[in-house]
Amino acid sequence: MDLAQDPAAINGATHYGNNVKNALQKEEKLEKPSIQKLTAEQDHVLKTFRLLIADLCQQFKGGHPGGAIGMAAIGVALWKYVMRYAPHTPTYFNRDRFVLSNGHTCLFQYTFLHLTGYRDMTFDQLKSYHSERVDAQCPGHPEIEHEGIEVTTGPLGQGIANAVGLAMATKNLQATYNRPDFDVVSNHTWCMIGDACLQEGVGLEAISFAGHLKLNNLTVIYDNNQVTCDGSVDLTNTENINAKMRACGWDVIDVEDGCFDIEGLVSALNEARASTEKPTFINVRTIIGLGSAVAGDAVAHGAAFGEADVASMKKAYDFDPEAHFVVSKEVRSFFEDIPQRGEELVRSWQKKVQDYETKYPELGAEFRQRVEGRLPENWKELIPTSFPDSPTATRKSSGLVLNPLAEKIRSFMVGTADLTPSVNMAWKGKVDFQNPNLKTTCGITGDYSGRYIHYGVREHAMAALANGMAAFAPNTFVPVTSTFFMFYIYAAPAVRMGALQHLQVIHAATHDSIGTGEDGPTHQPIELANLYRAMPNMLYIRPADSEETAGAWITAIEAKNTPSIISTSRQTLPQLKQTRRDLVAKGAYVVEEIKNADVTLIGVGAELCFALETAKELESKGIKARVVSFPCQRLFDAQTTAYKRDTLRRHLGIPAIVIEPYSPNGWERYADAGACMKTFGHSLPGKAAYKHFGFTAPALTVKVESYLQQVRNDPILKGEFVDL
Repeated sequence: MDLAQDPAAINGATHYGNNVKNALQKEEKLEKPSIQKLTAEQDHVLKTFRLLIADLCQQFKGGHPGGAIGMAAIGVALWKYVMRYAPHTPTYFNRDRFVLSNGHTCLFQYTFLHLTGYRDMTFDQLKSYHSERVDAQCPGHPEIEHEGIEVTTGPLGQGIANAVGLAMATKNLQATYNRPDFDVVSNHTWCMIGDACLQEGVGLEAISFAGHLKLNNLTVIYDNNQVTCDGSVDLTNTENINAKMRACGWDVIDVEDGCFDIEGLVSALNEARASTEKPTFINVRTIIGLGSAVAGDAVAHGAAFGEADVASMKKAYDFDPEAHFVVSKEVRSFFEDIPQRGEELVRSWQKKVQDYETKYPELGAEFRQRVEGRLPENWKELIPTSFPDSPTATRKSSGLVLNPLAEKIRSFMVGTADLTPSVNMAWKGKVDFQNPNLKTTCGITGDYSGRYIHYGVREHAMAALANGMAAFAPNTFVPVTSTFFMFYIYAAPAVRMGALQHLQVIHAATHDSIGTGEDGPTHQPIELANLYRAMPNMLYIRPADSEETAGAWITAIEAKNTPSIISTSRQTLPQLKQTRRDLVAKGAYVVEEIKNADVTLIGVGAELCFALETAKELESKGIKARVVSFPCQRLFDAQTTAYKRDTLRRHLGIPAIVIEPYSPNGWERYADAGACMKTFGHSLPGKAAYKHFGFTAPALTVKVESYLQQVRNDPILKGEFVDL
């Protein structure tokens, strides 16, 4: 059987084995295609869509045609019949959110954005896919900057986790602001996934959590084509996915003919929207690359089909094989009512909000503020103006700063990956974000209006869910995550995606040095700061005491388009009279100046106190040391050249030495030498660990003296970074 010449056989196949193409060739009796479930108009739209995808990939001989082609009917069901959105007002606050987690099928989304009337997605733009245009709005994976795209997806599993975060945001807004006569927030979250998203750990973490929370406003649509890059799914995965999803607390709906059964798809989607108990998983059987010579094969995933195959597909569909990018008037007409329908949704919602504000003026004003992404103007007044003089761990200082903000301002959604006793993010009287019907053995309960999230031991999903909440609407939520700094290596892919999308998420990272102590090198971060300092659009801030911690939080809260990591200590630190909260935003500043200095000591975070102590010891030996606090490299880089020179004074020939028990990489931009780490840490009490690795004032004094003597003997050395 030649698949390219027998599309009916492909269309009607329901057998999925190791290789769908081979299975179709061997099957003696094939069910007839379910064309009878389609109107002639729908059939024409599906054929047009599939051939358009084939042409778009063939144009530049690249891309991912197979999945988008197989998912065509799902898209028609969603964009034409079920989803509530407004193409001409793409930021409509109460719109349904759609996430394409299997982002390689981006042409699926781009093409429907074009057909349904998103103004930016012109036909010319649609044809820019895989072109050299730098202004193309059809990148290889969906990107949040473009109309109709809710989140950037690419690394598989991130999108489904973002979708869970979006659904959580809706639930919280509903529980906070809706009233029986006013459902000002009523949107649904739809997420399209493929086989790979069900294998990625972050996706499974998020799926488990969504089922636990009973997020009935979330629907996942599974493009079940049983193909990954390497081959058929059963090469690596043979689980019963429906049983797995039910075990995770999801309702499951099967759609056997996902290539053609638009009626069945619409019915399943509407049933999912109507769910009152659980999130819904719709298992839709499709055929990747339907109608092509490589249908059902891994080859269909990520390569253009070739001119001959595309022409053959067109002939089989009674299209002109010589015509390209054909979209008929009938197809345009099929979608033409959607923009008007969307504007009616917008007008209706705006009228509802106006009436809501009239009936509930105080609540309405707060809701409007949230919609516009504004914090109360007096938010800084909630931050303590002073702190106890006694030694304090900056993780505790962090709580002293955030807790009054989170208590009073409902924009903050704060959570931790199972470390509530350690991270100090919980405030008195907090309500947990939780399924309100949950009865726990430990007695902790909550509801959807709660803003403290117990993520469980799911660091990766925690960060990805926070991205989803931040993406719901600009600054409507300020998500805060928290765990030990070392565990942000588990969360790193999602933290990176937040930076890539310019999402304001604040990550409170505690236990951030060898001062963590007895937990040993597994918990003592040495190299991780380098990752986050190098990450574009990321503020990695290490405060030295309570005052700098206040400055770190102020800076992070004011960074509306940038995620931040506030990196704090487990161990207590002295409260330093020289520190300034207002200068944290500069990235670095002078805490002790001295005329005719011999050296500048750069103290970072928890180790600033060592720099100050060392400066005193050096003074007793006749060496003049000025001291700089350096909480954030990226903030410092943003300052003027004059400020940077005046802070470090290297241009005057004064050598600078950084003190930080991390890998030294990167500090050569700011210092001539470093007392840093070349190895992993050691399992010792915090003070003993510092002593073991030479981070005490006496040991550091010897290192500085030795370095200055080396420079006197070899002046060129000052231009070469030296590990002390």
